[in-house]
Amino acid sequence: MVNKELERLQENASKEIPLEKWGPYLTERQWGTVREDYSQDGNAWNYFPHDHARSRVYRWGEDGLGGISDNGQQLCFSIALWNGKDAILKERLFGLANKQGNHGEDVKELYYYLDNLPSHYYMKYLYKYPQQVYPYENLVEENARRDRNQPEYEILDTGVFNDDKYFDVFIEYAKENAEDIYIRIEIINRGPEKAAITLLPTLWFYNSWQYAGEDNKPSINWVSDESVYAHHHIIGDYYLYFDHAKDVLFTENETNFQKLFNKPNTSEFVKDAFHDAIINGSNYAKLKERKYGTKCSPVYEFEIDAKKTISVFLRLSNKMEEQPFAADFKDIFIKRKNEADIFYETIHPDTSNEDQKNIQRQAFAGLLWNKQYYHYDLIRWLNTSDGITPVSAERKNGRNHTWKYLKNQDILSMPDNWEYPWYAAWDMAFHCITFAVIDPVFAKHQLSLLMREWYMNPQGQLPAYEWNFSDVNPPVHAFAALQVYKTEQAIYGKTDIEFLKKVFQKLIINFTWWINRKDENGNSIFEGGFLGLDNIGLFNRSMVLPGNAYLEQADGTSWMGMYALDMMNIALEIALHDPSFEDTATKFYEHFVIIAEALNELGLWDEKDKFFYDVLSIDKSDAFPLRVRSIVGLSPLFAVTVIENSVFEKLPDFTKRMKWFRDYRRANHLYLPSEVKKDFNWTLLSLVNKERLQYLCEKLLDESEFLSDGGIRALSKFYEKNPYTLNYGGNSYSIQYDPGDSTSDMFGGNSNWRGPVWMPVNYLFINALKTFGFFYKDDLKVECPVGSGKYLSLTEVSKNITARLLHIFEKNEANERPCNGEYNWFYKKDENKDLVLFNEYFHGNTLRGLGASHQTGWTALIANLILDLKEDK
Repeated sequence: MVNKELERLQENASKEIPLEKWGPYLTERQWGTVREDYSQDGNAWNYFPHDHARSRVYRWGEDGLGGISDNGQQLCFSIALWNGKDAILKERLFGLANKQGNHGEDVKELYYYLDNLPSHYYMKYLYKYPQQVYPYENLVEENARRDRNQPEYEILDTGVFNDDKYFDVFIEYAKENAEDIYIRIEIINRGPEKAAITLLPTLWFYNSWQYAGEDNKPSINWVSDESVYAHHHIIGDYYLYFDHAKDVLFTENETNFQKLFNKPNTSEFVKDAFHDAIINGSNYAKLKERKYGTKCSPVYEFEIDAKKTISVFLRLSNKMEEQPFAADFKDIFIKRKNEADIFYETIHPDTSNEDQKNIQRQAFAGLLWNKQYYHYDLIRWLNTSDGITPVSAERKNGRNHTWKYLKNQDILSMPDNWEYPWYAAWDMAFHCITFAVIDPVFAKHQLSLLMREWYMNPQGQLPAYEWNFSDVNPPVHAFAALQVYKTEQAIYGKTDIEFLKKVFQKLIINFTWWINRKDENGNSIFEGGFLGLDNIGLFNRSMVLPGNAYLEQADGTSWMGMYALDMMNIALEIALHDPSFEDTATKFYEHFVIIAEALNELGLWDEKDKFFYDVLSIDKSDAFPLRVRSIVGLSPLFAVTVIENSVFEKLPDFTKRMKWFRDYRRANHLYLPSEVKKDFNWTLLSLVNKERLQYLCEKLLDESEFLSDGGIRALSKFYEKNPYTLNYGGNSYSIQYDPGDSTSDMFGGNSNWRGPVWMPVNYLFINALKTFGFFYKDDLKVECPVGSGKYLSLTEVSKNITARLLHIFEKNEANERPCNGEYNWFYKKDENKDLVLFNEYFHGNTLRGLGASHQTGWTALIANLILDLKEDK
């Protein structure tokens, strides 16, 4: 059976930039982002709110509903809807800004990424649109009434989806070739009665002329009642063909200054003209009579009978076609869907059931739909105006002003293209681990891109995310690079040493930045700061503490130990092909040993509690541990590897130096983080020895502490009834187990590491336990769960945790998925039973999905764990 998608990926791999020209690159939300914020106070949500989005031109990108764009986001396509009752057109997703939500910003929509191929030759998206008035005000007002101890008020709580009174709007894309795309929009009335809906499939150009002048202003022109012609000086010519519509409307993608700022418009043809025409009838005739513009839409009005379906077909092509819809044109959707089935059937484990295959495929789909166009030039952003607010000294010295070399304009993997329409450094590393299964070339490209000079700053720091590029995320990129390399090798049979060499050279610069900037005492104990674990600690770990105090972090040190070990492993792998890398492997081995010694010998290990803790250091002399059992103290488990004797045989220089270093430390009674299993000819390197590993497992696998029905919690459940409190510097700091939404307002209150289950750290635990299990085999068994009397090898423990994570998503005997929580009533309906959301994190007790509802980035790692089922069998 021919795998056409694999052939396309092999063709893309030969390109300098391995990207399709067209894809799901149009974000679901551009409003409220840092890039669109030209205010003096840096309040992005207030400066460009949702209510402005339909009327105001964006500076750095576009947004739309289930849309696509070219890879430079010059030409965009998406849909707009109106149920005949709403006060606005549904052109983009609605959600709460950070101060509006009782747990921070949150999207208040139901939408699903059903399918996608890495080449985007087939894509499918579902949006659920109420037939009643959309409850915008109700969502804002009720969430404002709730405090942080109450759950968020969601769209399903409002009642607008009761009695099945909603439309399912499917958008399906099938490419004929790279620049010829068929589009099917299928609308199903799920309700018991006939219902009206207006559909506007919209084509428009990103407005670059407002800043660059109108010399090269693009245009969309009427050709016939069933086609328009679009011309752009960069991407060339395109034609949009469509089923016969009631009318075809034209306007300009330009700001309605009169409506928003009480300033005169240069023309009545503005961005929100379709909104006013459809909702209020304003200028409808003029928009219909106009035959050109930079924004265009055919208009369809339907009365759909109960439980019935209507379909509209379009075609976006760079070729003029006399008969754009041949008699058999619908076959392209069947053909591309079949190709997707063939491609993913080679990915799904033979041992997985249909539900697991569905979960895996939607995880991949969500990851692919979150490939987004991202544009941000710091110098230009700081020193120019958006035409509304003048440049000010506050802005020039405001957010990210030290990142003046950052100039990003690429297709990037984003955690969530609504809540996070920007990249995040450590999130992207985990995304690439999953991407490697379906598109290793793109995965390698993304990792390499993040370390290019227009991302990494001159000192070697990787940009965290646009809210604050200087925040410090865990350095997991060497780990990700190895995972990508090994995955491509295992699945596709390719050994890409050149990729490892390129990424290794840049990672050395980043590693050096860490060594020079994040080791206050010069003792190889690291103060990483924030480290991506929002509010896991007693206080904001990025803040300057009173009394000349700073935090020596168990996890900061562990991440660096893991970093050094992964760099050693990369160097060893390269050295097997290029011996000149042996010296570098030795250097990182030495780094690892020194960091392991610091972690274990300089106060981070608490002998009484048998746990690693952060230490608060005051004036570089007085210090005391912060006795909080969290994944901070379990993170030393992440740094572990096994070296086969054949590696030592092939690399004599590395072997000689490592042996000398090991013998010297033994002779001088210095810490040595290694163990040799002679009968199997393996050497284990780990931040924790066998004894401490067993102690940590006693906490890790205790259901009254870290182990939940859905994996490892971020904070021990012990603190549910026993909060930990510290009085320091005249202030009282406290932490307790919060299994769900955050009750802390640190970092906006929209993220919680004080109890929920997070997929990326669970993936790291599983990876580590598999490595320990491979080395110790049945020589080391631990009780799992603690108190059960059942003892498992660490390999079996890793499988147990994997099964628990799968349990979050899988249907149980009641046909319910734990991740759906109290909304299972909705997801048990026939049309919804196979829909799966991949949330940011999961309730530590109930396993309900929380945070961003489409955090398909690192939560997509569940796809890798399903793939591991094949290996386990």
